[in-house]
Amino acid sequence: MSTQRTILDNGITVITVENPTADIIAGRLFLKAGGRWESREKAGISHLLSNVLTKGTNRLSSIEIAEKIESVGAVLGADASTDYFAIGFKTVTIDFREIFQLVGEIARSPRFPTEEVELEQHLTLQNIRSQQERPFNVGFKQLREAMYGEHPYGISILGMLETVSQLNRKDLQEYHQTYFRPDNLIISLSGRIQHEEAIATVTEIFGDWHRPDAPLPELAVPAVTSQPTPQKTPRDSQQAIVMLGYLSPSVRKETDYTVLKLLNTYLGNGLSSRLFVELREKRGLAYDVSAFYPTRLDTSQFVVYMGTAPENTAIALEGLHQEVTRLCATSLAPEELQAAKNKLLGQYALGKQTNSEIAQILGWYETIEVGLDFDSQFQEAIAAITPEQAKETARRYFSGDPYISLVGPDNFINT
Repeated sequence: MSTQRTILDNGITVITVENPTADIIAGRLFLKAGGRWESREKAGISHLLSNVLTKGTNRLSSIEIAEKIESVGAVLGADASTDYFAIGFKTVTIDFREIFQLVGEIARSPRFPTEEVELEQHLTLQNIRSQQERPFNVGFKQLREAMYGEHPYGISILGMLETVSQLNRKDLQEYHQTYFRPDNLIISLSGRIQHEEAIATVTEIFGDWHRPDAPLPELAVPAVTSQPTPQKTPRDSQQAIVMLGYLSPSVRKETDYTVLKLLNTYLGNGLSSRLFVELREKRGLAYDVSAFYPTRLDTSQFVVYMGTAPENTAIALEGLHQEVTRLCATSLAPEELQAAKNKLLGQYALGKQTNSEIAQILGWYETIEVGLDFDSQFQEAIAAITPEQAKETARRYFSGDPYISLVGPDNFINT
């Protein structure tokens, strides 16, 4: 596969991957927008925008858009994440230009029909309320808020009841006008398309989109400071949720980021992971146990968690803490480290099989400013990690007190 990167005169970055294996072209349009770019008063606006964006343009209704997509069997949609906003599509090669023209129209001239805004707003509020009834979501919400404070990462991408309920069509229009501009756009295409054809088509559809004179607004993101305090929510339930969180580096701190990705795989990824084997299989503590370490532009979080019987809350908390701090004191055996590397690199390779996955990962790397070479650099860095490096990195991030989040019956989480 041949990969090329081009910046057009109006500032659009185009990434093209020529992959002739299947008669398919997939694309992702990334914008530096999303939860990280939201003010606290407008939290949830990116998610609402993603749900309304495809519901009408200045020329087409939502039904007409749906008919155009379905008539050729294509896929098109938008989504908002913490560190980006994206429009994705997939189509057979012969219909690429027609679908891409529709994508351009949706991105540049959405109509935001009032009735669609109100419907999606109502559905989002229902979703937020529904999450408040789920112990895992309650536990993660209080952990996230404790770790990030006023930083946008402290709020769900859905927003909050008090903010989403106040959003309106004018807010969406202003947000769109601010962040949807050519010098903030990355277009990633993968499939049976040559680079020259891709540039010609992008130029035809987006070339007359001029960058505004005003610069993008500067982002004032509050600093994240470490102040771990236990968070507890009494809940009369048959299961307790136990979570430990550690502030951890962004993707920009590449060496530590890579090591922690490997430790996350070792600890909590799959049925052979350390947490699953030790705490569920051997000790029978967990209904569910895992770990996650999301890739973030700003300070991330390394989280281990367990769902357990309420009477096991204290011992589950101790067990999770012991398994994390063990990494600071004991070097992984070479065979343990190699098994984790094989699993991580295998899953990474499997995540790049389709054109949609390729367009996603390369466009995302460009959006978070690590560059296309990060794809190979990440794999090489994983392969080179030593047991000593893993232990030293663990000491840097796991030696202090963790953030703790507990949800369950009062008499068990407060003992």
